[in-house]
Amino acid sequence: MAWLLVVVAGLLETGFAVCLKLSHGFTRLWPTIAFACFALGSFGLLTLSLKKLDVGPAYAVWTGIGAAGTAIYGMVFLDDLVSTLKLVSIALVILGVIGLQLSGSAH
Repeated sequence: MAWLLVVVAGLLETGFAVCLKLSHGFTRLWPTIAFACFALGSFGLLTLSLKKLDVGPAYAVWTGIGAAGTAIYGMVFLDDLVSTLKLVSIALVILGVIGLQLSGSAH
């Protein structure tokens, strides 16, 4: 259950990063409100998950989902540059998170 919280928190992190861009420096009301909701939800779920999980792997999964998800969302929906290097880098982030998780956790 704790890992499910981390995954959902990572997806919410993607949401808050995208809304941060869409808020244009907190000058647009609804993206700013969405940013705050996503951020509070993301940090809240991560906090709950850390009661059961080691901080290193949990944080790596959370940031990995957020980083990869945000980059992919940007390329698909926000016309961010798509390049081979960017795609390989996203894959390396995901592989690094998987490697850290497989390296061993006490729980």
